[in-house]
Amino acid sequence: MRLSTLDIAIVLVYLAGIFILAQLVSREKGGREKSAQDYFLASRSLPWWAIGASLIAANISAEQIIGMSGSGYAIGLAIASYEWMAALTLLIVGKWFLPIFLRNRITTMPQFLEERYGTRIRTVMAVFWLALYVFVNLTSILWLGSIAIAQVTGLNQDVALVLLALFSLAYQLYGGLKAVALTDIVQVSLLVLGGLMVTGITLSQIGDGSIVNGFTTLWQQHPDKFEMILHPDNPFYKDLPGLSVLLGGMWIANLSYWGFNQYIIQRALAAKDIKEAQKGIVFAAFLKLLIPVIVVLPGIAAVMLAPGLERPDEAYPTMMRLLPSGVLGLVFAALIAAIVASLASKINSVATIFTLDFYAKRAPQASEKRLVNVGRLAAVGAIIVATLTARPLLGGFDQGFQYIQEFTGFFTPGIVVIFFHGMFWKRANEAGALTAAISSFVLSMVLKLALPQMPFMDRIGVVFLLCLLLSTVVALFTKATGDRDRIQTRDVSYATAPSFNIASIATLAVIAALYATFW
Repeated sequence: MRLSTLDIAIVLVYLAGIFILAQLVSREKGGREKSAQDYFLASRSLPWWAIGASLIAANISAEQIIGMSGSGYAIGLAIASYEWMAALTLLIVGKWFLPIFLRNRITTMPQFLEERYGTRIRTVMAVFWLALYVFVNLTSILWLGSIAIAQVTGLNQDVALVLLALFSLAYQLYGGLKAVALTDIVQVSLLVLGGLMVTGITLSQIGDGSIVNGFTTLWQQHPDKFEMILHPDNPFYKDLPGLSVLLGGMWIANLSYWGFNQYIIQRALAAKDIKEAQKGIVFAAFLKLLIPVIVVLPGIAAVMLAPGLERPDEAYPTMMRLLPSGVLGLVFAALIAAIVASLASKINSVATIFTLDFYAKRAPQASEKRLVNVGRLAAVGAIIVATLTARPLLGGFDQGFQYIQEFTGFFTPGIVVIFFHGMFWKRANEAGALTAAISSFVLSMVLKLALPQMPFMDRIGVVFLLCLLLSTVVALFTKATGDRDRIQTRDVSYATAPSFNIASIATLAVIAALYATFW
């Protein structure tokens, strides 16, 4: 597969256009220098459409487009549970979590932990998140993105990886979160348009020109790929263990990702107010319903159009070979848009945590300009480390998406316990929080070694319950947090606008219909 002159022109116009746009929208008026709040929280002025689009742009990247499409090829539509259940999780975050965060003017998740518990848990979790973002998130996006770029352009994969890292860094380095969030509506629009074109063309190939016939044929000939609830005899049951997906560990994974993950929640923390943040959350939930259509279906279609692929993660790039000139350029630009937007989001969040949770604590007299410059240096360092470690860490995995889910699953049970207790149980203390953080990893490792056949999603659920019990017991038998608890919850209102409530009911209805259809 090679790009035509027209395809190359489309991609170059996109790259130049989005870079220029990012610099323009993030300029400060009257030559005013950026403050830390400008750089890391977009001046707390983001509108709902920027919040919703940026949430999706930060989330949907190579690990979804390439990795989830590969899982669609290997497993089938069941992998869409990550997306459809995420839509429900977003509504929970919007109604019950954001009011607490915004009421307390939270900037980073480690900051919340310090104001609720103390300094030790803030440091522990800040180190964890930095390691996770650099060695899991950034590396996986760079690695899977470079696979796609190399297959489409013919570039050496290492060259593609370096170019991707450099452009993503340059794209957000000057403007910070504002440069990322205010351009993400363009990125997401391109992503949805390009994704729908890939899905339409692949299904048309199967259905002799008809998308509907293509979908029907694919469903009839490969019904096993359209089972949302896998049975124990399914070879991928260990990855998606039947009803446990709906009732167990996936809830913990989603709550941790969408509710307490800095590079995701940072967009909502930058909202003008709680109503604007909740509108953005609803917009993002609606977009999540579409993602399996534009990501998973092409992977399933590849089962018929490209059987026998050596690696499942080759499914989406292989389907791109079916696209005519011009369309290929547009879809390739959409793929780059998703990768760049997500990389830029994670780079900015690394810079935010490093600067505000480490440097600013040790240099309280640092000027606003100094903090912004330290953030930029942290961003450069993070992308260099991720570029150097991407191949060693991910070169041996054939389903990058599943690699990410299992690795983060060692820590998510403890994270959810820590934040749930911190938000909704005043007796919770730092000793209990540290117990949850440590026991989450230790118990996950013990169960993985003792019960290697246990699905990792079931393990997440079991570890969550054990961490919750241990954290509660330790909190009850140790000294209460007392004056160190500076999080205010008594005056928080959880009431939501009628539009939010109607949208939530509609989302529930759509998801129920999807599961009923593909049970």
